[in-house]
Amino acid sequence: MITVLIIDDSVFMRTILKDIIGRDPEIEILGTAVDGIDALAKIERLEPDIITLDIEMPRMNGIEVLQKLRRANFAKKPKILMLSSLTAEGAEMTLTAIRLGASDFLLKPTDLRKVRSIEEDVVSKIKHLISLPKTIVKKPQSRTGLAPSEAKADTLVLIGSSAGGPQMLDTLLSMLPPDLGAGVVVTQHMPVGFTAALAERFNRICPLDVKETENGDLIQNNRVLLSKAGYHTIITNALTTPGKIAGKIVHSSGQPMHGVKPAVDKTFISASKIYGKNIVSVILSGMGNDGGAGMLAIREAGGRTFVVREDECLVYGMARSALEHNAVQETYSLNKMADEIHRAVRRIGG
Repeated sequence: MITVLIIDDSVFMRTILKDIIGRDPEIEILGTAVDGIDALAKIERLEPDIITLDIEMPRMNGIEVLQKLRRANFAKKPKILMLSSLTAEGAEMTLTAIRLGASDFLLKPTDLRKVRSIEEDVVSKIKHLISLPKTIVKKPQSRTGLAPSEAKADTLVLIGSSAGGPQMLDTLLSMLPPDLGAGVVVTQHMPVGFTAALAERFNRICPLDVKETENGDLIQNNRVLLSKAGYHTIITNALTTPGKIAGKIVHSSGQPMHGVKPAVDKTFISASKIYGKNIVSVILSGMGNDGGAGMLAIREAGGRTFVVREDECLVYGMARSALEHNAVQETYSLNKMADEIHRAVRRIGG
């Protein structure tokens, strides 16, 4: 049984969350707290497995709770699911929360009348947090962020996802080997401002370094770049010498594609023109058609194309689009995907 404490100053949110979460037979609601001071006393006394923590509260807000928890001598410290507002300030505070030790974050609907739309997401996140990989202690890096031997990548791994993707990415990225031998670019549909916090989360549990993309980033071996929300991630070649590749990220502020920005298709199609057969591409859970045309471009360029099994996806729209484009070579379970990616990378390099 997973035990949960709900912390929110809104009576409405406490009531709704208690109702949503409490319906699941595998979760027990230990109680609720109305602010940070109330929360700290109840965390120490009730010892929940997980707390849902609102950021904006009177007397002591969520950020202050995290600061206190870091210093607290509690017998048991819970995992923390932050509830974040879809604002620029909410994005900044979410990043701060992750850096202070929050385990994950959930974006609250802007219209509170639609708060029940997060029901499936909040329950799945709570259950997922129990199995979340531990923080990985990584080897020290050089001042440039990578050892000299880990220079430009000749092989590229591309991953695309949307709804249901972050939990899958937790699993997949945590299972990649530290000596993968390829650069990795992940394009996950997210609201503007929140990919920095997501990259920070992934960096804790992935053996490879993970960061949000910046315009001009070079694609390097054994590093994961997460596409920055609000821009399309376009992959170009920094070199002009024929046959030589030095992949570079260019942020495009062009119009959304499939209603999203970044779009997986933009990244996949641009990469296919640079890396060709030296690409391993993967589509995970996601709603809509994004990714199908891009994966077809990669297959036609000679690259490898994988999707995850339908029964493991929250939404199968993106993977189905790739299948309908006749772009998919293999379908794998999520737990096998990292091994298959590594195997494909070795074949390209060998």
